[in-house]
Amino acid sequence: MSKKSNEEKPTYEPFGNLMKSMHQFFHERPVKGILETMDEFFTSPNLFSGFPVQYDETKDEHIIQAKLPGVKKEDVTIEILQSYVTITVENYEMEIMEDSVHNSSFKKQHVRKSTKTIPLSSPIDESKANASYKNGLLVLRLPKRKGKNITIVED
Repeated sequence: MSKKSNEEKPTYEPFGNLMKSMHQFFHERPVKGILETMDEFFTSPNLFSGFPVQYDETKDEHIIQAKLPGVKKEDVTIEILQSYVTITVENYEMEIMEDSVHNSSFKKQHVRKSTKTIPLSSPIDESKANASYKNGLLVLRLPKRKGKNITIVED
C-alpha cells in the first residue's frame, strides 16, 4: 500500500457555496438588468425630481436663486402666497414617430413637473417683487413689506 503524502484534504468553507450563489444571483440576468435599471434611475442627469435653490435675506428683501439649466422661461411659474414662494417647472414634450412602411404613427407625451416651496421669514410687498431668468438661473428679488411702527406712550 502506498500512501500519497501530497494529497490534500478538501477544505471546508461554510460560506463558500452561499457566496458563490450570491455572486451568480447579482451578476447574471435578470437581476443584473434590474439593478442596472435602478442605478440608471438614481444617477440619471435628466432626473427631473428637483432643482437647487439658494435663499438669502437682507434687511430690505428676500433673494431666491434657482438653478434651472435647460429649462425655458415659459415653463416656469412663480406664485407668492403670504410668506411663501412656490416655483413650479412644468415641461410637456410630444414625440411623434411615423412609420411610412406600415402607414402608422405613434404619439407619446411626457409631462415633467417639479415644485419647490420656500418659506420666508417675513411677508413681502408683492407689488414690488420681480424675477429675472438668464442662462438657466432664476433670480427672485422680493422686497419685505414694511409694517406700521407704533410708538409707545406712557400712561
